[in-house]
Amino acid sequence: MNPRRIVLSLVAGLASTLLVGACGSSNGTDDAAPAASDPAISTPVASPPSTSASATATAGTGSDGGTTTTAVTAKAMNGLGNVVTDNNGMTLYRFDKDEPSPSKWTCKGACTMTWIPVIVQASVQTSGVEKSLLGTVHRSGLKQLTLAGWPLYRYIGDTAAGQVNGQGKDGEWYAIAPSGQKSAATG
Repeated sequence: MNPRRIVLSLVAGLASTLLVGACGSSNGTDDAAPAASDPAISTPVASPPSTSASATATAGTGSDGGTTTTAVTAKAMNGLGNVVTDNNGMTLYRFDKDEPSPSKWTCKGACTMTWIPVIVQASVQTSGVEKSLLGTVHRSGLKQLTLAGWPLYRYIGDTAAGQVNGQGKDGEWYAIAPSGQKSAATG
């Protein structure tokens, strides 16, 4: 079989898996754990020395519904203190129903259309975020970025850098602080 057919077959298989998963949940979240093929152990992410997030970072939205990032940065947000952003300056969030130790994601199916998993492919640059707190958790054959064990997400309602429209949504979603704690209004 030629390599192009193999790649196309893998893409088609992944797309099918994600579509079936998306159809499996009507409310967007389940209390069920990820499938056994999705280990819930967070692994460290190699990081080069700290640099500015915008130096070499690019991001895109993959066909899996996730968004890729190559950097995380701590930025001061009005009323929230420091929160973590991706290489495009978009706020990153944690979900109270997820688990940090060991890392386990519970947002799946329709939930990932609103709360987009942050996917990494290689090393992640840091600025203001302790690189030893970064890790990954397996998600459908990809690596979702974690901070202090918490899987990270972007909110579809944040359309520009610096927005925190997902803060406190449903009493379960919070911008994540560089320590891994949830950000809370300080004013």
